[in-house]
Amino acid sequence: MAAGITATAASSLGIHPRCRGKAFSPEGSPPRRLGNFLCFFDPLLFTGRGRRGDRGAAVSLHFGRKRKAVGLCFVMAEERKRVDVEEEKAAGAEAGLPAGTSDIGLEEAVALGASAARAAERLARKRAERYTYLVAAVMSSVGITSMAAAAVYYRFAWQMEGGEVPLTEMFGTFSLSIGAAVGMEFWARWAHKELWHASLWNMHESHHRPRDGPFELNDVFAIINAVPAISLLSFGFFHRGLLPGLCFGAGLGITLFGMAYMFVHDGLVHRRFPVGPIADVPYLRRVAAAHQIHHSEKFEGVPYGLFLGPKELEEVGGIEELEKEIQRRAKISSTSRSSSNSSS
Repeated sequence: MAAGITATAASSLGIHPRCRGKAFSPEGSPPRRLGNFLCFFDPLLFTGRGRRGDRGAAVSLHFGRKRKAVGLCFVMAEERKRVDVEEEKAAGAEAGLPAGTSDIGLEEAVALGASAARAAERLARKRAERYTYLVAAVMSSVGITSMAAAAVYYRFAWQMEGGEVPLTEMFGTFSLSIGAAVGMEFWARWAHKELWHASLWNMHESHHRPRDGPFELNDVFAIINAVPAISLLSFGFFHRGLLPGLCFGAGLGITLFGMAYMFVHDGLVHRRFPVGPIADVPYLRRVAAAHQIHHSEKFEGVPYGLFLGPKELEEVGGIEELEKEIQRRAKISSTSRSSSNSSS
């Protein structure tokens, strides 16, 4: 606390005997004479009646017969603090910080501003990644669906050119397409456990780590699974007969499973792109929650399948954990929807 003393006297001051030596003198020190002025006050220790720590005030000390007055003027620490706060506010305004940051200090405010900037940058990067993957998913889905539909139409149109309807071949094609789609779930479960989490873990590990960018090394498995599907479709499309029809149906079933897997696994579970009304299907919510438990490794990686994941958890006693995960994902989904609605 800075303090100043202004003493004014019209003539030489007289000192009463009782005041001489130690009256109004802190710590018993004698008064000091500066010309015609006498100093009885230690600004750092003494104020008013001599109480330590009193807040400043203006006091008058009367002494001697002539009752000359000494005026004591104090500059308080609170004033200095007020000036510091105003300076911080001004500096914060120049730095573009929001009002009220002076309460926490400029360093904390700058740290909060930097953290908010990093969060905004991460959010923008995440949105860009989701948009990139969404474009890739839509293009691949539309392209594969269009080619599959055209292949089915032209193949059966060619089969009926002679006026005869090859019912056996058509029945075999549709039956095997359904069987291949269902069989891919069991193939994916086996491959996921015995290959991806074993000898191919160096590739699949990217799926269990935070993703940096719109794609990951694990996406190569989608291309690998597409090779036999394209091969079977091509052979069945350019050849006639029961065997080519069965091959065409198998390739069609693998393609349908791959598209469904992409929308449920990549879109619904890992939210790499929005899936719309698919997220409101009750059973698919259970599928998504079951696969999320697979990533938590609470049941030694179970479930390894996707669409039958809830059944796998039931076999290992994970129904209670599944219900908890469903509720947790529902809360996150409702929170994100409310925040998006408020921002819009």
